[in-house]
Amino acid sequence: MTTLIHQKIADELGVAAGQVGSAVELLDGGATVPFVARYRKEATGGLDDTQLRTLEERLGYLRELEERRAAVLNSIREQGKLNDTLEAQILAAESKARLEDLYLPYKQKRRTKAQIAKEAGLEPLADALLGDPGLNPQEEAAKFVDPAKEVADAAAALQGARSILVERFGEDSDLIGDLREQMWTRGRVVSKVREGKETEGAKFSDYFEFDEPFAKLPSHRILALFRGEKEEVLDLVLEPEEPREEGPSTFEVRIASRFGIDDRGRPGDKWLTDTVRWAWRTRILVHLGIDLRGRLRSFAEDEAVKVFASNLRDLLLAAPAGTRATMGLDPGYRTGVKVAIVDATGKVVAHGVIQPHVPANRWDESIAKLAVWAKQHNVDLIAIGNGTASRETDKLAADLIKRHPELGLTKIVVSEAGASVYSASAYASSELPELDVSIRGAVSIARRLQDPLAELVKIDPKSIGVGQYQHDLAESKLSRSLDAVVEDCVNAVGVDLNTASVPLLSRVSGITAGLAENIVLHRDANGPFKSRKALKDVTRLGPKAFEQCAGFLKIRGGDEPLDASSVHPEAYPVVRKMQIEAGAELIGNSAVLTKLRPEKFVDEQFGLPTVTDILRELEKPGRDPRPAFKTATFADGVEKIADLKPGMVLEGVVTNVAAFGAFVDIGVHQDGLVHISALSNTYVKDPRDVVKSGDVVRVKVLEVDEARKRIGLTLRLTDEPGKPAPKQQGGGGGGRDRGGRPQQRGGQPQRGGQQRTAAPPASGSMAEALRKAGFGK
Repeated sequence: MTTLIHQKIADELGVAAGQVGSAVELLDGGATVPFVARYRKEATGGLDDTQLRTLEERLGYLRELEERRAAVLNSIREQGKLNDTLEAQILAAESKARLEDLYLPYKQKRRTKAQIAKEAGLEPLADALLGDPGLNPQEEAAKFVDPAKEVADAAAALQGARSILVERFGEDSDLIGDLREQMWTRGRVVSKVREGKETEGAKFSDYFEFDEPFAKLPSHRILALFRGEKEEVLDLVLEPEEPREEGPSTFEVRIASRFGIDDRGRPGDKWLTDTVRWAWRTRILVHLGIDLRGRLRSFAEDEAVKVFASNLRDLLLAAPAGTRATMGLDPGYRTGVKVAIVDATGKVVAHGVIQPHVPANRWDESIAKLAVWAKQHNVDLIAIGNGTASRETDKLAADLIKRHPELGLTKIVVSEAGASVYSASAYASSELPELDVSIRGAVSIARRLQDPLAELVKIDPKSIGVGQYQHDLAESKLSRSLDAVVEDCVNAVGVDLNTASVPLLSRVSGITAGLAENIVLHRDANGPFKSRKALKDVTRLGPKAFEQCAGFLKIRGGDEPLDASSVHPEAYPVVRKMQIEAGAELIGNSAVLTKLRPEKFVDEQFGLPTVTDILRELEKPGRDPRPAFKTATFADGVEKIADLKPGMVLEGVVTNVAAFGAFVDIGVHQDGLVHISALSNTYVKDPRDVVKSGDVVRVKVLEVDEARKRIGLTLRLTDEPGKPAPKQQGGGGGGRDRGGRPQQRGGQPQRGGQQRTAAPPASGSMAEALRKAGFGK
């Protein structure tokens, strides 16, 4: 069975079964995905971290399926009902849903009406009526009347026989599987607003009169519908197909056909067709409705988790400002602006509170204090949290820079999402015990500008807030995905062993939270690590953990120059051979490295992929995969939604990317939406093909809805607000879907720099774009 699982995963990934088998062996042996992806390419044939994550997920699912399969076979075997045909069907089941369909008739359950009817001896009646529609149901039922068995009359006998057949129809695994797929293909969601909820549920107004086929529903729309139902604003109905004017539904026809039922005017035909209708409406439709609700939610959650994970990855891998003294400002009105200054290493060197805004209005005094602190601590950057009073605090920083040009300051507004969570955390208390909770937030804001990855790993990923409908998602599914993203990002960048925090170290391949604490304790007691091999002296850090983590932990200025690179210690002998061959120092020496032939250093342990990686790393040792640091400049005089006018061209920062478009911070305390149809002049399947979180972009304001706090933007600077759009180039016109909303069409996304201009929009109306987005948050 293991071989079959490996082959199935290999087929899904489009790789060889041997690659999958090797990867599974490594993962089962305790290796992590980042370690396998980087340092075991020969074994896996170069599977990357994305493929390995998919492999890991599918492996878990298929193993759970095998465990359940074994349990089902054992249960049916113990009942003495397992035959060769059923066993073959169970062994061939490729999904948990199919397996449960097969098991349903044999599953232990409470006594049903059908079981009671069987105990009363009514199964022969059901078989007779089903087998011969020429029989008169009333006459046949009269033969089974038995008050001692609680069958009082013919009507009771027929009711019992019907219960038996309804259960039989509803437990036919092949039939249920076919009907499920038929309903998924033909069915649709219909929603209506509940009476009296129009005002209270205005944010769901796009769904007050709504219907759309299951197969066309995007994930964000599904989650919006379910949220509207949960908040008791919407009533949802899953319609199996378009309503028919007369006659039985196609589903009833399919059930009848399965059991040879056909209304030809015989005495038993009407009773049997009524039984089919009863089975469909009271049992099968209910069962399929539950199944398809689960399927819709599962699909929507999977897509939403992918969006969250992608945005989190972009945020974690955002450009770091680097080792520059930074002033963090956590804005506020009544409580003041909290100030924290950290030096180039992130150490807090000063902190305080200023009162520039209402009600105190100590503007000049605040600027004077900030100027003194900035000069005293050689501050380069000012990081401003984007919460309440952010715009006013940004203006304060601009005034500081204007009045004191000699300080050479640069201001940047950064996301403070999760800063309050960090401030109140146990780790923040241990890291900054001498600081008030409110000041810790300013420290976090400053540090996340210096190094977003190092700071954000201290916060629960779910609290960073870059998902769509994240509070509606399954906790375990979201956590598992986000944890994988954090692990991959941390290991892709690498970690400075001598400065990393416990939360950052605990995300490194092979290092548990306990080991991370032991590393920091060892570092505090013995001073900075001089070499990677010194890690072996850390309590409880054994050979396996060292193998997994060593390549991702970097030491700058240590005893071994290679320790500052991503070359794994196990491969140092290969580098020594290269040095002997070259007769020169290799690190950073491109001229010498390009002359070395990788295949010359291949041996039984290290293949060509690893040798090639080593040469690439030696050329640029310790290179950071993150982009260069740059900032956006918000327009002067544009501080709130009321200041926005259609046609304005502004600079902003992408804060979040969803399935339906991208949100951009343009400095007015409310992110604007660039709908997917306004991202490019060509078809965009995935908004992340065009933009990602952290991108600095120029946008044009299309429309402003101040009352609903909605801002419609476009990346196409030639778009004209309020004008209906022609067809997009490369993809034809929009048209409308079955729910009445325009459909986004087009060709391929435009590539290029941060500024993107293109042809006229698919819609000049923000309301139109929001309807297309299903934007009911």
